[in-house]
Amino acid sequence: MTQALVFPGQGAQYIGMAGELAAASPAAAAVLDEADEVLGFALSAIMAEGPDERLTRTDISQPAILVASWMAYQAVVERHGPPPVMAGGGLSLGEYSALLVAGAFTFPDALRLVRLRGEAMQAAAEASDGGMVALIGADEATAEALCAAVRGDDLLQIANINATGQIVISGAAQACERAVAGARGHGIRRAMALPVAGAFHSPLMAPAAERLSAALDATPVSEPRFPVYANVDARPVPADQIRARLVRQLTQTVRWADCLRAMQAAGATRFLELGPGATISGMITRTLGAEVTVAKVDRAADLDSL
Repeated sequence: MTQALVFPGQGAQYIGMAGELAAASPAAAAVLDEADEVLGFALSAIMAEGPDERLTRTDISQPAILVASWMAYQAVVERHGPPPVMAGGGLSLGEYSALLVAGAFTFPDALRLVRLRGEAMQAAAEASDGGMVALIGADEATAEALCAAVRGDDLLQIANINATGQIVISGAAQACERAVAGARGHGIRRAMALPVAGAFHSPLMAPAAERLSAALDATPVSEPRFPVYANVDARPVPADQIRARLVRQLTQTVRWADCLRAMQAAGATRFLELGPGATISGMITRTLGAEVTVAKVDRAADLDSL
């Protein structure tokens, strides 16, 4: 078995996330305690009890998902020992989880970075009038053509290439509205506005990228123990390029489907998703099909099936 570890991004959160892991694994429970101490507030209570409108805020959901992913990894190590891994990666925010597990960041540093990232993205979203649109049944060329046809003088670009036939575009709110209206005319099966705070992975996040860059410059970075595939170019990132690629990720296209294909091309035959939900597992199946196997750890029962 040649295994890659993969991690979910924003949107995977749910009330009660990682609660079963905390109950089943002392190592996972210790992560929750450390997270509350590092952040200086009870993130654990928000993860367990909500309310949903607070958990879904960018500045809360991002550290919560990182914590839940780290808890899943620690629970696996406690139960089975360190899992075999030949590569890793994560969708947007999940790239931080991958770098954490690979040893590029310490947990306190990764948590502080992700907390600041979420705050900065929330602030940039509130300062601009932006949105995102999911395109179902589109490829990259079709999505580019739609953006070119409807953007006019506004900003609109591909934000996420998540899976085969699943692309997200991002930009000015009015351009997003025109994209929803014009998608069918470009042969796209379905277009729907996403309930997000703003235009993530677009130049409207430039103020957030500036804040993140300053924080990253002050954060120690170590060489990853295994290759971590960066979202912006689907290539393994060396330690001296981690900061720059994480900053670029905020304003450029997340090429997650390309990351999956690159890990498969490098030899991955099994993917293990660590963290809340099963979003990444679905993207893997959609993109790579039956050529690979997929497992996940989100709840206590998942530990028994590894």
